[in-house]
Amino acid sequence: MGSKLFYCIFLIFFIVSCSKQTNHQASYQWSLPKGFPKPQIPNDNPMSDEKVQLGRALFFDKKLSFNQQQSCSSCHLQQYAFGENISQSVGSTGQVHRRNSPVLVNIAYNKTLTWAHDGLTTLERQILLPMFGEFPIELGIAGHEEEVLVRFKEDKYLTLFSKAFPEKDISFDLIVKALASFVRSLISLNSPFDKYAYEGDDTALSASALRGMNLFFSEKLECHHCHGGFNFTQSTSHEKQLIDRRPFHNTGLYNVKNNKQESGYPEIDVGLKEISTLSRDNGRFRAPTLRNIEVSAPYMHDGSINTLAEVLDFYAAGGREIKHGINKGDGRINRLKSAFIKGFEMSQQDKEDLLAFLLSLTDKEFLTNEHFSIDKE
Repeated sequence: MGSKLFYCIFLIFFIVSCSKQTNHQASYQWSLPKGFPKPQIPNDNPMSDEKVQLGRALFFDKKLSFNQQQSCSSCHLQQYAFGENISQSVGSTGQVHRRNSPVLVNIAYNKTLTWAHDGLTTLERQILLPMFGEFPIELGIAGHEEEVLVRFKEDKYLTLFSKAFPEKDISFDLIVKALASFVRSLISLNSPFDKYAYEGDDTALSASALRGMNLFFSEKLECHHCHGGFNFTQSTSHEKQLIDRRPFHNTGLYNVKNNKQESGYPEIDVGLKEISTLSRDNGRFRAPTLRNIEVSAPYMHDGSINTLAEVLDFYAAGGREIKHGINKGDGRINRLKSAFIKGFEMSQQDKEDLLAFLLSLTDKEFLTNEHFSIDKE
């Protein structure tokens, strides 16, 4: 009888708990155009305004790095679509990283995270890397956990944590969940293209941008195969699309010989091969979103192409030939290059039209939205 009573009490508690969690999530209003699917959210971290506000404060706070020199926002700046305008990121110790900091645009819809890791599929897992990773060091919390955690046990954060996670002690698990919630809130779907495509405003795009859009989605250029869908990337998942399209591609950026006289990408970063250990994944990187691409230069995983015009030239050539230096080689003949990177003819007018279309993907409201900015109070 006692065990049955205990079970009934537990069941009632569980149902009430789930009900509260569901209601908590139901109260969160996504900033989405009518008819757009909602992102997938982990069951153990439902969205709430309180979590987003806590995550926002943490995102901009340098106290999260072990030496208090950097915050998440140091490498993810709003004016650059929550990316940065340097080729390779620099960690809190001054260490230069090997990759360009990726933008956080609509990252709630991403099926895979980071440039070249097919196993990181949730923000809660990915955020652990910049926080605790040691190779390379970003925020550098590893070995300084208690020192960092105690900084958030003060009035401002005690209030924010109690609202976001009632009756729970401050922990890194809660910090990660709050950061993930804030980053998921970074939705950008209000560009001129969106007004044209989803709001029916025929005047939102110029004649040049319309021509560029037709070229972009043509089989001649093949752009949409890797940068398709409403988020302009294969790495997309939401409540109506659960399939992983394996959005990693070798674009012919490099073709250098290593110490074994084998050709591929520079040994400092071979892309997905580093995780999979498979030779066929040498040089494969995730196709990023093209939303707000105007402000996220320099381009490619290592920031090695400076302008959008140069990016178009690169794809028109079917890859890149480097004639001098340690990365000398012809990426156009890289045997692992994607079949979609074939090269194409592009007139000056075509180039101008394509650039006009790419610029139409800039959501200026997203770049200045105060809800995504540091709280100045």
